[in-house]
Amino acid sequence: MVNNQSRREQRQAEAQREKEKLREKQRRGEGIGWGGKTLREQLAMLEDKTEATDHYAGLSDLSMKDDDPIRYEQLYSRLRGDLVTARETSKEVSATPIVEQEGELCYGLFTPEGDSIAVSTGIIVHVHTMSEAIKFMINHDYEDNPGIEPGDIFVNNDPHVGDVHPCDLMTLIPIFHDGELVAWAGGVNHVIDTGAIGPGSMNVSQASRFGDGAYYTARKIGEDFELYNSWRKEYPAKTRTPNFLKLDERTRVTGCLMIRDSVKNLIDQVGIETFKQLSREAIENGRRGFRTRIKRTMFPGTYRGASFVDALYEDQENVTREYANENHIMHAPSELHVREDGTFQVSFEGANKWGWHPYNCTPAAIQGGIWVMLTQTVIPNELVNDGAYYACDFHLPVGSWANTQNTETAHAYAWHFLVSAWAPLWQHLSRGYYARGFWEEINAGNANTSNWLQGGGIDQFDKLHAVNSFEAACEGVGARYVEDGEPHASAIWNPEGDMGDAEAWERVEPLPFLGRAVKPNTGGIGRRAGGAGFESMRTVKDVSRWLLYEMGNGYMTSDGGLFGGYPAASGYILNAQDTDLKERFENQEDYPQHDLDPESGDFESEIDGEINRRPEGISTPKEFTDYDMYLNYLRGGSGLGDPLERDPEDVLSDIHDGYVLPRHAADAYGVVVEKVDDNAKHNSAVEGEWEIDDEATEQRRREMREERTEDAKPVSEWYEDERARIIEEEALIDDIKKTYASSMRMSDHFDTFFREFWNLPEDFEFDLSEQAERSLDNRFDTGLRPMWDNYTQRHKTWADVDDEPYVPYTWLNRSIQSLSGPKATFGDHKQATDDD
Repeated sequence: MVNNQSRREQRQAEAQREKEKLREKQRRGEGIGWGGKTLREQLAMLEDKTEATDHYAGLSDLSMKDDDPIRYEQLYSRLRGDLVTARETSKEVSATPIVEQEGELCYGLFTPEGDSIAVSTGIIVHVHTMSEAIKFMINHDYEDNPGIEPGDIFVNNDPHVGDVHPCDLMTLIPIFHDGELVAWAGGVNHVIDTGAIGPGSMNVSQASRFGDGAYYTARKIGEDFELYNSWRKEYPAKTRTPNFLKLDERTRVTGCLMIRDSVKNLIDQVGIETFKQLSREAIENGRRGFRTRIKRTMFPGTYRGASFVDALYEDQENVTREYANENHIMHAPSELHVREDGTFQVSFEGANKWGWHPYNCTPAAIQGGIWVMLTQTVIPNELVNDGAYYACDFHLPVGSWANTQNTETAHAYAWHFLVSAWAPLWQHLSRGYYARGFWEEINAGNANTSNWLQGGGIDQFDKLHAVNSFEAACEGVGARYVEDGEPHASAIWNPEGDMGDAEAWERVEPLPFLGRAVKPNTGGIGRRAGGAGFESMRTVKDVSRWLLYEMGNGYMTSDGGLFGGYPAASGYILNAQDTDLKERFENQEDYPQHDLDPESGDFESEIDGEINRRPEGISTPKEFTDYDMYLNYLRGGSGLGDPLERDPEDVLSDIHDGYVLPRHAADAYGVVVEKVDDNAKHNSAVEGEWEIDDEATEQRRREMREERTEDAKPVSEWYEDERARIIEEEALIDDIKKTYASSMRMSDHFDTFFREFWNLPEDFEFDLSEQAERSLDNRFDTGLRPMWDNYTQRHKTWADVDDEPYVPYTWLNRSIQSLSGPKATFGDHKQATDDD
């Protein structure tokens, strides 16, 4: 305690000395940036140099790295090591399982202009989201008001400024040396409750921002490393879990201060000029490394795909706006334009309009999403920073779900659309890897992150509480070209995924576990199978006015499988209320511990009560009481390759490991098995031992291939059938028509492409219901309400400005445009090094 007090006093004394130096500069009319510049001036100069030279900060040479590479690597590794140490140490400060069990925490070190130099392990989606928050403060003159000074503490959770969704709270602390701002330390973690209209961190009922919970827009909350008393009172009072939020904040501040101390120590040892050069070169090195890896692993050209995911609200209760009582489908047509210089552009031209739901995204969220994906594909190493950001650009149509530019929109669970929208990008990269022979890198795509068990009320300790089970950090992973996907291993947003100990969850959630097991038939089938998901059966105990709800994909699965592989299983909802579970416990009778085979009727046969089983994935909060039951089903990954090419022995292993139910082996893989022993020797979802009937399997696969041949038709016939369906609107539900009508109304490019591809009349329009027409009119008439007043040059591709860079929309004639040429390889290809 004495040591902590002494260190705090030491930091405060340092801050006061730095402030005195800062005051001297300000009296001379100088800014807090390098060489007396203001941060606005410094950022503008950085962007001008970068744009003029195509090198970060104009660094055409990496003098430090080239002259003394060992020292450069030592210094960079030290910085990153200190970030990881800060994370691993500070997360023990927090008592929330979300942080301590799942590691939902990340730290970054940033330049004065807000570009990340290095990041820790953890939820590395925030490589760039914190960058955006810093740039927002610079562009909106925080240097003048409220001031950026030594010892200041800032917080942000506004996705329109720099975040994915409001439950990701970030803490930012400036680092000064001799009166200059030399860096920022930042930390983010996922909090358990933000005070939204419903309990939990990602409520689903709200139709606008005003139900998302508390928003803190790049706010100063402390000075001299002490939080304002006003903040100490306001922050916890707005949530259902004040103690957890206080601990989370203590974690973030602790980590940021550790990073600050490490940077100060490094500067004392090597000098400020060396630190400045290191921070610049690290980003330029990251930019070059990203381009080199792209040039090594991809072919230049255009890669196209599309994904969809549902969010069904029609006839749901507790929706906060009558006009939000409708179904939504996200449409994400994506193009990846790989250029010959190794840069690439991601375009969502044709995305449909934002909606009255909490799944809308902002550019910060989209960019954050791509970093967490790229760090698991293109740059799976420690050289992760904003260098990759300067090698990419994004086209995010203004007003779409991907770039609402409207501060009325809700964003509580942007991941529902975001993860689904990135599904084709895995496949874009995988096709490039395949063409270049990098087969080990191929991934069929990762699972839609769900289900999210959330809720709250009065808990087992008679306190107001909220829960957000992060078992979702362990989804099944998509199949690779060379091996099956990992079962219940990780989530796209947290590659270090951990489902957490059941005992840890039960300490903070009044939801005892009845069972936890591998979920059969959830991984996509293929020559290589997608990783299986898992499930937890929970009950409710010792609560009052307790609400629970589900949130995940339902009818639709956004990952389509690759090279003939099938998608993972879609979602469903299962819960039971007013049950006889208490009596079954008392009488020592059987009760449901699992729902491993939803078609078996086992669950229904072992419990009496009001059973709710339905194929949707999202439900609004409803009240649960003691001994009610809730199934938390976590999804699997998609498959790769023809299932009929899978080794029958692998299918048998899948059965014995609980990944495939025996009766589905023949349907899915053409593998016929028979039971040979009722006593299981393996960890199987079904009892007994099984073996392959080789002759029957060969016959079954032959029959399945013949059936394929009989059912096959020329693409020309399929095209004519589908075209007729569109023109006649045969079996097209209103939700589908509304989705496409929205995309056509959003984008002239997509409208032209859709009509020309299907050879539709120029006056063709979908016949929509009155409700659907009203829904589109309401949203399109709302207009823009952007948060940013001033944009950086790098924001051109997502701001509604006249000089936005040209976006090649190659769907119009299905050829490569705005590229230097459809060459077979990169003209100036160089062998990638280990650094890349």
